[in-house]
Amino acid sequence: MISFYDVDGRMGLKNVWDLLDWGKHIQIVSRIQARIVKAVKNGLKQTARGLQRLLSNSLAAKLIAIKRVISNSGKRTPGVDNILIDTPRKRWETLKNLNLPEYKAKPLKRIYIPKKNGKKRPLGIPAMHDRVEQALDLLGLDPVSESTADPHSYGFRKVRSAQDAMGAIYNALRRKGSADWILEADIKGCFDHIGHRWLDENIPMNKKKLQQWLKCGYLEKRTFNQTNEGTPQGGLCKA
Repeated sequence: MISFYDVDGRMGLKNVWDLLDWGKHIQIVSRIQARIVKAVKNGLKQTARGLQRLLSNSLAAKLIAIKRVISNSGKRTPGVDNILIDTPRKRWETLKNLNLPEYKAKPLKRIYIPKKNGKKRPLGIPAMHDRVEQALDLLGLDPVSESTADPHSYGFRKVRSAQDAMGAIYNALRRKGSADWILEADIKGCFDHIGHRWLDENIPMNKKKLQQWLKCGYLEKRTFNQTNEGTPQGGLCKA
């Protein structure tokens, strides 16, 4: 049997990673997520929370969290520590250090991207290890949010897109007697001003981690800035 923490020297680390049975690990995570959904729908909050903890401590979830971060478009964008998880050895080291009691989130790296109106949108880029920690907890949050979200919400939803929203609008307006107007609204500075207290009271997850991600601050031009409200745009977990 291959040990993930003490790899046989005769077998390269890369080969061990490639030999992982990803289908099996995805199946393990999916089973626990299905149990979380069932618990939430039955109003069993403590059971759901226990299953979330079980998931975040499982080898399968940790491996999938790492794979997600090293496979997405930001895999070449480091955080303030300038560390990438770009070698097999770094993947195994990350695996060993996930979800530890002494975990402490690093400040975000502030960058700006241009908007269509000529302005710039601020992004807070977490360190890669923090991104993996977020991906790990997100595996337990997704089943809860998908079970409790409004059926007609489409933003930041799994397996939903703008096309789904367009289809719902079409179905709502094509009938005789349908509404004559479509109203579009935008919440000014929505992500910038979300209250931390509300998130702490309503998001069912590890509160210590949540507080760290909300209060970790950001570095801009080598200057540390506190984050007393709002959520960063740039991490994996979005409100």
